[in-house]
Amino acid sequence: DMYTTTETVQLADLVLPAAGWGEKEGTFINSERRIGLTKKVARAPGEALADFHIFQLLAEYWGCGAMFRKWRTPEDVFRSMQALSRGRPCDITGIDGYRMLDERGGVQWPYPEQAGDDAGERRLFADGRFFHADGRARFVFAAPQPMPEPPNMKYPLLLLTGRGTSAQWHTQTRTSKSPVLRKLYPRELYVEIHPADAHIAKIHTHQYVVVESQRGKVKARAYVTTAIKPGQVFLPMHYRDTNKLTHGHFDPHSRQPSYKDCAVRVRLLEAHDADL
Repeated sequence: DMYTTTETVQLADLVLPAAGWGEKEGTFINSERRIGLTKKVARAPGEALADFHIFQLLAEYWGCGAMFRKWRTPEDVFRSMQALSRGRPCDITGIDGYRMLDERGGVQWPYPEQAGDDAGERRLFADGRFFHADGRARFVFAAPQPMPEPPNMKYPLLLLTGRGTSAQWHTQTRTSKSPVLRKLYPRELYVEIHPADAHIAKIHTHQYVVVESQRGKVKARAYVTTAIKPGQVFLPMHYRDTNKLTHGHFDPHSRQPSYKDCAVRVRLLEAHDADL
């Protein structure tokens, strides 16, 4: 986080003020495998330092500064990353440092020595060969597992979570601070419910309801819509209260949290729900 106003920072025991984008030099790799160069165009405010210098100071404080002596600049760290990539699928040993990244506006991996492809855009596996001795692909799959918490008599609805609107982003670290973006989505947590389920629970659009799972309950404003299927309800993932309902189930391979298989029930808000 770049801001001291985030909820994460408020919980921190130690805050190391780091420089933001444009206040430090370094590289990044995006989702198209392109290694790009960022340049420092402004001085970092206050006590903020580039990550590179923070790691150097931590090393000195912990008594292992000598291990970091060879890294005098961020480009030295990039050179170390190049050496570690040698002979691997992401080999970038052929990149001529920051100069080449700057001149070309970024370089995609792989780009090995003596065999670098100078095309500006390259598809991975375009030659039909994969990262195995025989060049063939390996499909990894697992047998479907039963839902860990299917809907039941007590909690008859399946909770789905996901992005609410294009004006919201993840935990709203920045989008919630923008007056313009704040006008584009509800300030309060809302739940989408199908007309058939809303009819059973006597729920109408804009009414306050309680969404409850085995782990907790939250207050939300109801939106009756056919955009959601019968037997399901939807909550945006951007509101922290949504996490009170979901459970700690993870994909066994990727370790990604499973946020679309949680059983809940929805009812009208009542007087005894004043604590919500």
